[in-house]
Amino acid sequence: MLKNIHVTTGIAGLQWLFYIFTNTVVVPLSIGHAFQLPMTEIAGALQRSFILTGILCVLQAWIGHRYAVMDGASGVWWGLTLNLCASASAAGMSLSEVGGGLASGFLLSSLLMIVLGLLGFGSVLQRMFTPVVKGVFLLLLTIQLTMNFFKGMLGVTAGETVQLPVAALSIGLALLTALLHLKGRGLISNFSILIGIIAGWLAYRLLFPHIEPVETSAGALVTLFPWGTPNLQVGIILTACFVGLINMTNTVTCLSSVEKLYKTQTTEGQYKRSYVLTGLFSVFSSLFGLLPFGVFTSSIGFLESTRILRRSAMIIGAGLIAVLGLVPAASRLLSTLPPTVGNAVLFVAYLQMFGTALRSFQTTELNSKTVYRVAAPVLLGISIMNIPPQAFAGLPLFISPLVSNGLVMGVLLALVLEIGVNWGKLSVSPPQSQDGETYQS
Repeated sequence: MLKNIHVTTGIAGLQWLFYIFTNTVVVPLSIGHAFQLPMTEIAGALQRSFILTGILCVLQAWIGHRYAVMDGASGVWWGLTLNLCASASAAGMSLSEVGGGLASGFLLSSLLMIVLGLLGFGSVLQRMFTPVVKGVFLLLLTIQLTMNFFKGMLGVTAGETVQLPVAALSIGLALLTALLHLKGRGLISNFSILIGIIAGWLAYRLLFPHIEPVETSAGALVTLFPWGTPNLQVGIILTACFVGLINMTNTVTCLSSVEKLYKTQTTEGQYKRSYVLTGLFSVFSSLFGLLPFGVFTSSIGFLESTRILRRSAMIIGAGLIAVLGLVPAASRLLSTLPPTVGNAVLFVAYLQMFGTALRSFQTTELNSKTVYRVAAPVLLGISIMNIPPQAFAGLPLFISPLVSNGLVMGVLLALVLEIGVNWGKLSVSPPQSQDGETYQS
């Protein structure tokens, strides 16, 4: 029996390895291309990203928040950085100036997270993030991620059309993964994501042998400020500090949601330790040309899909990721995983987050008036997501990355509505006439 548990945990660790890898590998590549860095530097950034991500995940599960939840390059920071790089020339700035300003902003916001975390700012965010705000956050995050994954499944990148053969394989793989999760029994259902990745990888290589994987060479493992020397671009630094505060809300949303799976209550000490570790490793990432870290709320969907909550499994997977960063040959092997395969499997895994978001609204009474409480921020966020970022190029450089981010704007509107409107008065049922007919206002 004990042997079976160890085997199951080991296989679950391998599944975590692929999950962390697919969520990590694309970020240094896209950021490196945005800053027009040489391939050797991008390869070095990829190795550093694996090492820091793996070690941070191990420490968080061991002494931090103590959940099987991934920490990685924050999506909010990712969007901000790509938008600033795209807008640099229009603002009359070089990429190195933008990179230096971001490095300064990252360092300051990371230190701010550590200080605020130690002062108990997490409890303040907990009070602000009502179930409605959490639901809006999770719903918009699910929509944002699944939109990106679906584009990746179809083989669509900027300016390209759907690659029909690749799209057909991806859709078939997504259906297979979903079928294994829904109809599979026991371990088959629990490991549906791992089975889907391996099956998709093999099928891709058999069906498309002419598509060669991108080869990456080893780069320098330690490079300080590869994006540019830190400077005092005040607009970028202030924007980074504001985004850092938004990034702190990831921890509140994620831990307050995942605790329901573990049937426990997250303590203030867990929040403090989590913020300190995330902030500390974000300082390291700022020095080495990586994005600051954040708790991955999307881990909830992964946990609900696999139904394996053991911290030991994630520690194994995260430890293997750190080893990958130290062994370039191993990194190159896993980097041959086709992006469309990873996107197809993650598309299915993150569908579970949609249910988590909907359950956040269960205690909220919705009528013709209170529906604005949910509909306004969600629909605003979705609308902005469907507007090209270039449409906001006319705005000041330090505003456009925020205004063009549907997730950020939707959550901000949800917070404003929760604080500024007394929804309790509007939740009263409409009066009825003597014959039982409801009067409509």
